[in-house]
Amino acid sequence: MTQLRKALLFFFTLITLGVSSLEVVAQQADPETAKRLAQLETAAATAQSGADNAWLLVCAALVLMMTGPGLALFYGGLVRKKNVLATMAQSFVLMATVTVLWAFYGYSIAFSEGTPFFGNFNYLFLRGVGLAVNADYAPTIPHQTFMLFQLMFAIITPALITGAFAERMKFSAMLAFTCLWVTVIYFPLAHIVWGKGGFLNAALGGRIPALDFAGGTVVHIASGFSALICALYLGKRIGYPETPVTPHNLVLSIIGACMLWVGWFGFNAGSALAAGGLATSAFVATHFAAASGTLGWMAVEWARTGKPTVLGMISGAVCGLVAITPASGFVTPMSALIIGFVAGLGCFLMVSVVKERFGYDDSLDVFGVHGAGGTIGAILTGIFATRAINPIFKNAAGQPLPIGLVDGNAAQILNQLIGVGITIVLATAGSFVLLKIVDAVIGLRVSEAAEVQGLDVSEHGVDGAIPAFEPIVEGAMFEQLRPTQPSVATAEA
Repeated sequence: MTQLRKALLFFFTLITLGVSSLEVVAQQADPETAKRLAQLETAAATAQSGADNAWLLVCAALVLMMTGPGLALFYGGLVRKKNVLATMAQSFVLMATVTVLWAFYGYSIAFSEGTPFFGNFNYLFLRGVGLAVNADYAPTIPHQTFMLFQLMFAIITPALITGAFAERMKFSAMLAFTCLWVTVIYFPLAHIVWGKGGFLNAALGGRIPALDFAGGTVVHIASGFSALICALYLGKRIGYPETPVTPHNLVLSIIGACMLWVGWFGFNAGSALAAGGLATSAFVATHFAAASGTLGWMAVEWARTGKPTVLGMISGAVCGLVAITPASGFVTPMSALIIGFVAGLGCFLMVSVVKERFGYDDSLDVFGVHGAGGTIGAILTGIFATRAINPIFKNAAGQPLPIGLVDGNAAQILNQLIGVGITIVLATAGSFVLLKIVDAVIGLRVSEAAEVQGLDVSEHGVDGAIPAFEPIVEGAMFEQLRPTQPSVATAEA
């Protein structure tokens, strides 16, 4: 027994000495281990920041591509030959004009912290907008990247409106109206919905948590209802609707629509502001809604008229993309299919039934697609938004709360309606006042003679019509192409 006790005592003594030795080694190794762990964490954070920054820069380029050449081609193909360059030039010049206004004061009004309705001037002339992150908006990318990405939304929004008054507004009046519109309507509305402390901001201290992931209210409802006011104020084009006004080149329009579809991935998935799972979810929702929007419009048009038109297909795709914009970061793929399909049906009825019944001349159906589609999407966001995709609402303990009706939060539909209502009031009232001002100072509409001649020549001094070609067979193996001389009817078209 004594020998057993001695053996056990010796064993425990060895264990004690071993543990003590390991503690000493561990204590000596701790600084080095901690240093290496810190280096790994820094490297991981740098890699994440680099990936997010690269993704957002690509998305910014995609959204700019939506305006030029996407929207320019889409709208350019839908007007008559004599107005194609004038229409495309409006999208192009806004890429330059809005950029300068954004740098001077637009970004500050939209994203500096101020009142619930208006940012202050902390970022005037981009002061303080550098390469460091702004943790309030995007904690892993440079502040300038966030600023640049948001600029692309500010560019395309007024460009959408130009489709409503296509073929009849002065270029100078368009520029003046746009400068006023982005200043009085877009910049404050962007602050209300997305800015820190904005009245409708769902994530950063808003009083009414209306959900708008990528611009259903700020971009589409605002531009769509402003477009309606423009169409009503300017009146109808000469001869409309007695004289048919048909697209001069749907090939241009379908190319533009394809560019819009691709660019919309940057629009919606980029609004996740990081290259993560939420971006993937928004990307999928965007594509699915565009697909179902195409089929929804095509189905109802086919049933109603007996033929599925190319213009209907591309219009349906845009309707689906518009409607999913506010919902893209909150809904499942199956919900996205429903939203797109409903938008395709609803927008078709607005364009083919409501517009015809009331007789307004919204030249390229900006209100019927963007105003109606944005409203449909905003309301359906309140129904289909789910915490399984984006747990944006949390309690004090950090636990996810229900978001939309499918989660059991029926009150979110009311929040969405309030957001839609505020946007409509601001866009319609503001647009009417601004149109009155511009009309009183420089006049809005071109003369009757200029409209008949076409804005390409009357406003820009150049004929933008694409010449037709006919083959001339010379020799056995070769053809030469020479431009055909346009007929009087073609020149007048």
